[in-house]
Amino acid sequence: NIAFGLKMKNLSTKIICEKVLNSLELTRMSGFEKRKINELSGGQKQRVAMARAVVNDPTVLLLDEPLGALDLQLRIQMQTELRRLHKSLANTFVFVTHDQGEAMAMSDRIAVMHNGEILQVGTPHEIYEKPKTKLAAQESGILSRISGILGGFG
Repeated sequence: NIAFGLKMKNLSTKIICEKVLNSLELTRMSGFEKRKINELSGGQKQRVAMARAVVNDPTVLLLDEPLGALDLQLRIQMQTELRRLHKSLANTFVFVTHDQGEAMAMSDRIAVMHNGEILQVGTPHEIYEKPKTKLAAQESGILSRISGILGGFG
């Protein structure tokens, strides 16, 4: 499963084995080489998917809702794993999510989008503290509206 992309590049068996073992080590899946995908837990399957992606040494890795199908406990665990993996690889991760909390927790920089248009780019702190527009604040989950009537006391 993990070696598929490398085999498609016609790399030698020795290089493929080295890269796969390194990828398994990076994703903390060493010792699971012979397991079938149906013998793995949800978190282990996610790590195999990451190993399959990083084995090809990408400079940019697109992660499109990678934690969306996981329960809360596993999401939190995988957030930690993804941050660790990102730090150890030192390459660019583009992490797509609709979960504002996840974006704030996982990102060095955030692009807030609406209907395919980038509204604002900045650090999580900049996005949260200084949204450039009302729509950027809404899309970031920061702005809540309360309607009512302001009246005096007395």
